[in-house]
Formats: sequence, C-alpha cells, structure tokens
Amino acid sequence: MKILVLGSGGREHALVWKLSHSPEVDKIFCIPGNAGISSLAHCVEIKDTERILNFVKENKIDITLVGPEAPLVNGIVDKFEKENLKIFGPNKEAAMIEGSKVFAKLFMEKHGIPTANFRVFESPNAAEKYFLSTDFPIVIKADGLAAGKGAFVVKNRDEAFEVIDKVMRQKLFGDSGDRIIVERFLKGREVSALAFCDGKSIVPMVSSMDYKKAYDSDLGPNTGGMGAIAPAPHYTKDIASITIRNIFLNVIEGLQREGISYKGVLYAGLMITENGPKVLEFNCRFGDPETQVILPLLKTDLSHVVQAVIEGELAHCPVEWFDSVSLCVVAVSQGYPLKYRKGFKILGLNEIDDDVMIFHAGTKRTDQGIVTNGGRVLSVCATDSHFSKARARVYRSLKKIRFEGMRYRKDIGANLSDSSSEFHRSVEVTP
Repeated sequence: MKILVLGSGGREHALVWKLSHSPEVDKIFCIPGNAGISSLAHCVEIKDTERILNFVKENKIDITLVGPEAPLVNGIVDKFEKENLKIFGPNKEAAMIEGSKVFAKLFMEKHGIPTANFRVFESPNAAEKYFLSTDFPIVIKADGLAAGKGAFVVKNRDEAFEVIDKVMRQKLFGDSGDRIIVERFLKGREVSALAFCDGKSIVPMVSSMDYKKAYDSDLGPNTGGMGAIAPAPHYTKDIASITIRNIFLNVIEGLQREGISYKGVLYAGLMITENGPKVLEFNCRFGDPETQVILPLLKTDLSHVVQAVIEGELAHCPVEWFDSVSLCVVAVSQGYPLKYRKGFKILGLNEIDDDVMIFHAGTKRTDQGIVTNGGRVLSVCATDSHFSKARARVYRSLKKIRFEGMRYRKDIGANLSDSSSEFHRSVEVTP
C-alpha cells in the first residue's frame, strides 16, 4: 500500500512514523514534509491541489491522509472524492465545524451540545458597545482559522477593546476576524477528546491535554501547543461517557440530520466544569501536539483504522491501546509565537536515546545539516507506565538538544498522578 501524508509539522511526522510501522504500508510520501519526515518518507514540495491530485494518480497512491485543517476547510476531500481517490478527512461542508466558529456555535446551540453562552458580532463598534455592559472575564474568538492563536481570554474592558482592534480592525488574522464570537468564560480543566468517525460510528481515542500558553505556569500568549500528555488524568470514565453521549453522538446525529457525512477525526476541545464537560471548540483533524502523545499509545495498525474510516466500516475495526502514559515537550524558536528567526543549526539529535521519540516540525535539511525552519521546531516525546519516568526521559533529552534561541516550558506534566492503570481509556466502539 502507498500512502501520502499532507503536512509538514510534528503531527505529520508522528503520523508518518506510525504508518511506517505497518507491514501493509510499502511506501510513504509526504507533501511537503520536513527534515525528520524525510528519513521515513519521500518528501515532495507541491502546493497546488491540482498538482497534488496529479501526483497521486501518477504514483498510484492508495490513500491520502490530510494533516492540517486548511486543506480540509478549503475542500481538498471533495476534489479527491470527485476523482474517486481515497482520502482521509471530512469534506468541506463537514470541516466547517472548525472552519467557522460561528457555524460551530450555532450548530451546538441547535443540536443541544453543551457549550458556553455566546454572542456573534460582525461589527467592532457593536462588540465594543456590548463590552460596556457585560461582565468579565470573557473569551473573544476569531470566526475563521487562526493556527490555534485566535482565542483570547480578556479580564477587563480595556483588554477587550485592544483585542477587537487587533482582530477586527487591524486584521491580525485576515478575513478570519471579520466576525467574532464573544462567549462566557468557563472554569474547569481542559481535555482534548478525539475520535475516529466514519459518518455512522465513532471510536474515541485515548484522551489528552495540551499546554497552550507560551510560558511556565500557563503564562503568556496562546500558542499552537507547547506540550501535551495522554491520557488526561481528570478525564474519568463518567466524564467520558457523558462526552460520548452528549457531545460526539449529538454531533454525528446532528450532521446526519443536516445531510452531512463526517469522516475522519473529530476533535472536541473540552472544559470539564462543575456542570460536566462543555465544548470550547471543535477541530476537524488530528491535534498538534496531541497526535504526538496519542499515536505512540495506539496498538492497532493505524492504516487499518484509516481504511475502516474511509470505507465506513469503523464499527468492525477493533481499536486497542497500550496501557501506558505519554508525554511531549515542544522546543520552539526564540520569539515564538510572535516574530522569530530561522536557519539555526540543530545539534544533539544523534545523542538521544532510542526510547525517546523526536518528531520534527519546523526543520529543514541543508548542506550544513538540519536547521530550524519554523516556530515550533521539535516535539520530544516518551511513553512509560508512569508520567514521572516519561517526563524525566523527555527533559533529559531536551538538555542534549541545542540551537540558538531554543526555548521550552519546564513544567509540562508536573505534579500528575503517576500510574497509567489509574486512567480511563475510551476505547469502546459506539454506534
């Protein structure tokens, strides 16, 4: 079997790495890939969707797996399916659950999916008028895609005005900020709950939790993710059951009632409140860095699950997980998530022990070796029976890796319950 993975981040490196363990996968391609992926897959630099389609046909690729959200929201699945080519991911209509936060919130309101109370604004003046009478803190979100950086928790009116000015007037996220969501701030603990979906059935994955803030103690601006753990200790069996019943099944059934078939990965970013789990956002793909901690725990051949999703046979595909925990820390460039420089040589990669996984993100091969090529550069990951052991190996490895301006959080996975046997694992197939 030949498989193509689209994307260039740590998520895509983890996907390629997992697929490379399948005895049924003969060759892996990646567009565009990165320095780490190139050691496992044939990487090609193609940007145009039509050229990607031609590449798939010419190389007789059996399945294409889409990593990032933008191609899905822009309708790459629809174009592949029109050509009768197998592709893993939701079509354009289904991907709107991530592509538009306004669409997602109105959908949740319509189908009784628990989420924070909200208002939609298309005018910055109208939003600012609302701030004169509302209580704080609140959350302001850009409607469209913003690379995980489009949500702002604001504590007072001045901060709210500043965010509105940046998002709606200065166009920090371009057209994605033409509309905004203003929603009630929810208190609790966050969980990333992902599930495989084939349009009829869902199979929940092991839960995870990412660390979004740039600095230790959850300080600083939001990022695409500075680290992650799996499973999330506070995602209990009871909470998982409520999530499956009130959220995942409601989403699938609601989409079906609207004539939308959802195939691929459905990612629910949850806040576990005193009133149960509520949805913060939906994503239409694997998370990053959640994928880097989830896939090492997947015992089942990933290619089998991908095929079952595409063919609508997920209910007949047993999915098993290792009884372990997983932890990941992301090394980033100085200045991330704002301005940063590229092109610094990365040292120490050949000094890492075999029981630690290095998933490349912003890296590139040059004549001088592997250099930095993005904000999030490397995900350093380990699995074990105890978080403390996995964490020790990850941070020990990070001390061996060096590049100019390298920075990472020192508190990922600190103060966690330790034994993997304590955590609930959502592995049942739910029709």
